[in-house]
Amino acid sequence: MGENSSFLSKADAFKASANKAFSERHYINAEASYTSAVETLEAGDLEDDEIKKALAINLSNRSFTRLKLEEYGWAIEDATRSININPSYVKAYYRRGSAKLSLGKNKEALQDFRYVAKIHPNDKDARLKLKECEKIVKQEAFALAIQADEPKSILDTLDLEAMVVEDTYTGPRYPEDGVFTKGHVEELIEHLRNQKPVHKKYAFRLLIAAKKVFEAMENIVTLPVGSGSIITVCGDTHGQYYDLLNIFKLNGMPSSENPYLFNGDFVDRGSFSVEVILTLLALKIHDPNCMHLTRGNHESESMNKIYGFEGEVKAKHGERLFKSFSELFRTMPLAYILDGTPVSGGKRALVLHGGLFSRDGVMLEDLQKLDRFREPDTGLMAEMLWSDPRKENGWGTSKRGIGASFGPDVTKRFLDANNLELVVRSHELKDEGYEIEADGRLITVFSAPNYCDQMGNSGAYIRFKSDMKPNISQFKAVPHPDVKPMAYVANAGLMGLG
Repeated sequence: MGENSSFLSKADAFKASANKAFSERHYINAEASYTSAVETLEAGDLEDDEIKKALAINLSNRSFTRLKLEEYGWAIEDATRSININPSYVKAYYRRGSAKLSLGKNKEALQDFRYVAKIHPNDKDARLKLKECEKIVKQEAFALAIQADEPKSILDTLDLEAMVVEDTYTGPRYPEDGVFTKGHVEELIEHLRNQKPVHKKYAFRLLIAAKKVFEAMENIVTLPVGSGSIITVCGDTHGQYYDLLNIFKLNGMPSSENPYLFNGDFVDRGSFSVEVILTLLALKIHDPNCMHLTRGNHESESMNKIYGFEGEVKAKHGERLFKSFSELFRTMPLAYILDGTPVSGGKRALVLHGGLFSRDGVMLEDLQKLDRFREPDTGLMAEMLWSDPRKENGWGTSKRGIGASFGPDVTKRFLDANNLELVVRSHELKDEGYEIEADGRLITVFSAPNYCDQMGNSGAYIRFKSDMKPNISQFKAVPHPDVKPMAYVANAGLMGLG
């Protein structure tokens, strides 16, 4: 009994430290302290009721922290373990339901919220959560029912001529020939910077032009990096428009001589996602050689419905434009190869949003054969957009609940088999804006500083020459108009977010 008291005392100290870090929004530190509490308790007598009670609480708390860190797969695992230890611990059901909802597993989430409401039938908050979850499931079923009645392609069947531009509209106008000049791009950026909407007719025109460009591209696009050439690779921007403009201020406007590759997750979370994606598309249409875009896991309809882009587009432009964005995202390339090999000593790097695969033997040729014109739910395509590296060799459970977790040995085997020097990926918040792993052969770059106005991280971008040696620049967040992240998410509290 005395030894168990010692374990409980140590665990309580770790828990107190974790609670403090969580309250200060230092979620990585909170996760580490909750882990120390869990490991301490696991070393005790797991048949002791007090040990079991404390372990269930700390697992549930770590689950909530992992929700904040978008580690939904691990959050579900922790909450499930907590429930297995203490089947009547309601908070664990709530957190598991929140994590499942965050992955779009709405029917599974509904079962957990129903249990919460059953145990606390008089709790207003529990009833509200159940009602909101039931509403999401019904909306999902209704959307599926009417899907067959919708045209296969909105962008291919739009009648732009029938769209009337009101005389009161004072924003940028784009010519029917689809030629977007430098002046058009500059006018658009200034208009959006001042929080003024682009008329939906011209937003549609941008999407139509971009779709034609993307459809003609391969799954993996080879981009030569010749002698004297430099390309800048940026990671997630997540609707942080004013930080995007700051990148251009610090590193120069995109041009054929100063090209950029933005590596997915342009939208969601931040509340200026429309401004981000319209600006990037306008640059791509103006000069395809100045702007290169890969698809991220948040360029998908399921994520956009959860994390704000759907609500934002509907609020600013209507539902039909949102569905057109979903259609456009399904045409975007999945990766780029930066090819410096024509230059003596030049190397090749693969740039993709998420990471590598749950098995060896995957070749670039296999990826070129994928059908990318769909939602990234399963298979190699899902792993390209969702996977994360881990420190240990081999493979492990994905902390996301989708994709793979792959070690440095997996990275090296893939690169060597495909004659590549380096993998550049994004997808993960990093305190410094970047992280180098696998003996320098894998780099994560994240370009949304002070993510969601609360994480305090730096952003980064990387400049590459033909030798693929990274020249990394860090930057801090800049002020933005007083519209909070996740402002367009109707059910943020239901998911345990915010």
